[in-house]
Amino acid sequence: MDQSVESVVAGHICLDVTPVFRAGGRSVGEILRPGCLVQVGGAVVSTGGPVSNTGFALRRLGVNVRLMGKCGDDMFGRALLEKIRAEAPGAESGMRIVHSEETSYTVVVNPPGIDRIFLHCHGANDTFTAADIDVATVARARLFHFGYPPLMARMYGDTGRELVEVFRQAKSTGATTSLDMAYPDPRGPAGAADWPAILERTLPHVDVFTPSVEELVFMLRRAKFDELSAQAGDRELLTQIDGELLSDLGRQCLNMGAAVVLIKCGWYGMYIASAGAERFARGVGRGLSVAKASDAASWIGRELFEPGYKVEKVVSATGAGDCAIAAFLTSCLRGCRLEDAVRNACAVGAQNVTAADSISGVNTWDQTLAQVASRPEKYQVLLPLMEFRYDETEQHYVGPNDKN
Repeated sequence: MDQSVESVVAGHICLDVTPVFRAGGRSVGEILRPGCLVQVGGAVVSTGGPVSNTGFALRRLGVNVRLMGKCGDDMFGRALLEKIRAEAPGAESGMRIVHSEETSYTVVVNPPGIDRIFLHCHGANDTFTAADIDVATVARARLFHFGYPPLMARMYGDTGRELVEVFRQAKSTGATTSLDMAYPDPRGPAGAADWPAILERTLPHVDVFTPSVEELVFMLRRAKFDELSAQAGDRELLTQIDGELLSDLGRQCLNMGAAVVLIKCGWYGMYIASAGAERFARGVGRGLSVAKASDAASWIGRELFEPGYKVEKVVSATGAGDCAIAAFLTSCLRGCRLEDAVRNACAVGAQNVTAADSISGVNTWDQTLAQVASRPEKYQVLLPLMEFRYDETEQHYVGPNDKN
């Protein structure tokens, strides 16, 4: 095997343009008023989406990576490729450039203290199919990660036929497979897609599934999502989540076929659940090296909630989830315990929010391990975890389904 390729990151990629706001407000409507000139600072131009966010973060953490996305041969496409070459030389070799299509781009509206708004053009992401994956390169890698199928029309169309094929091919190479999600537009075709059926078909080929809790509730419990949204009102949906719902969602995804389910819960932290020994015995790929390690038991039949690390000043949350996933996947490649893998993910997610762009806040792998070892302060968990018990030694919560 060519050891120069440890990981392939594929899926959605775009060019992000993020104006720097000089001041925030109580709401977006208070800042962006019709007919008013809003003064902003210089724009941060960067790559966006999981291909670059997770891929670049993996690179910063010491993982050799290849990127597989799709763009047009236009001004934004050339800028996108230039950014990739500058951050990760050689990683762009898997990119598909299509002369007749537009490059995807996003304008990120991110005033201080207010959740982000994205103005997004899907562009070439909508025509991405399994044929755009270089399977020969995946076969040389230990890990295959794919992100944001809800923002890629061919991935969720026809009950996820192309998405299933992407993961069937990747899984057949022996690589560990990982899938990340994005929030489907409730008013668009992605919101109307049959996500329970898509996940039922896809997750048997997925080793590590890493959605956010909002995405997962929307996809698997739409009526519950609407109920919780109404209860939350102007607050974020996370304020309505509890431990029972997290456990139910985790078990449902494991029953669908995933080996590990990592659910991102914003600044609150991360929930993780893993399957039993039988699922691991069926194969989790060569990237999840802990499956063969002496402490493999730390990954089997687990259920934990890891609180997030405190951050003195949050500059931007753009790409925080993508970077946290990169740290988790790096931990898989490096043979960490499950507990440490989740801590590393929370640490890198916290690093990310200290910078305006999506990856410049990410430290090296050694710096991250040193940060976690110093046991920095964590946020108080405000989610009602009920049947979870707090472990003083590990400083996390152990779920009622944990077998360790």
